[in-house]
Amino acid sequence: MKIAVDAMGGDNAPAEIVRGAVNALAQADDISILFTGDEAQIRQCLSSLRYDAARVEILPTTEVITNDDVPTVAIRQKKDSSLVAALRLLKEEEEVQGLVCAGSTGAVLTGAILRVGRIRGISRPAVCPVLPTATGGRVLIIDAGANAECKPLNLAHFALMGTAYAKACGVESPRVGLVTNGTEEHKGDPLHQEAHALLKTLKGIRFVGNIEGRDIMSGDIDVAVCDGFSGNVALKSIEGAASAVMKIIKNSIMQSFSAKLGYALFMKKAFKGIKEKMDYHKYGGAVLLGIEKVVIKSHGSSNADSICASVLQARSAAKAGLIGDIKALLADADLEAAGGAN
Repeated sequence: MKIAVDAMGGDNAPAEIVRGAVNALAQADDISILFTGDEAQIRQCLSSLRYDAARVEILPTTEVITNDDVPTVAIRQKKDSSLVAALRLLKEEEEVQGLVCAGSTGAVLTGAILRVGRIRGISRPAVCPVLPTATGGRVLIIDAGANAECKPLNLAHFALMGTAYAKACGVESPRVGLVTNGTEEHKGDPLHQEAHALLKTLKGIRFVGNIEGRDIMSGDIDVAVCDGFSGNVALKSIEGAASAVMKIIKNSIMQSFSAKLGYALFMKKAFKGIKEKMDYHKYGGAVLLGIEKVVIKSHGSSNADSICASVLQARSAAKAGLIGDIKALLADADLEAAGGAN
């Protein structure tokens, strides 16, 4: 299996991107990496690393899509960009089963739809990141920003795709919750009320009802279904709150000698564990679900650890047959019979 890696996308490209992808090779002997980007820069990064050269290829490109580019324009006009080249490989090469990119989210989403294509029957692809839970597990948020405005059918598709991905991650019977402003069935705007009624009857998912934002990381659900606007706000709020809490704790510890002593003697290991658990770098990137091949959008500030996790994430999803599972769930769901045709 080959994983295409856009070496030029992200704040820390290409050094951290190349190093992370090479690190993934050491952890999985059944994959190879196909870098796209500036060949001279990529080879310079590789020169300081130890790796199996037979499992690394480079497709030279001359352009880079940045966050300042308009995604639709860039995908069409920058045909020799590292991202477009990686998408072309993903579409045309059977051996290339996944793509990892830490560049512009809009460009990755637009390019995946235009160059690779949607799964037939999926109304809209969705961004699906992974977060830790209070019980030591993981929860998927879908959608986390690809679709600001949604219809009930879109949320039903998100539930199906999230269920398929959770199963690919090893969850036998994923619990699906609809994120809204109350747990009662009648809570929420018309969109969420109609979506709740649809999800209750939807075949192929284990719907546990409405959940509030505070319950996303509780461990009571495995898939949190959101419209893209709410999901993005929830994700950014969680990230910001986690960062703020860690800063508050650190500042409190530094204010007195006794607090510093107590931290050094008793709490340092515990706080280190909390920090590591909340570190998004460990969880790889967000999967773009609804595309015909596996696409991983890594965080823009991804370091080597995050890229390594993203490559392994792409490998696992492809090996688990994620795309085929989404298609099977979609076929069995019979959305027209469930009232979700419109």
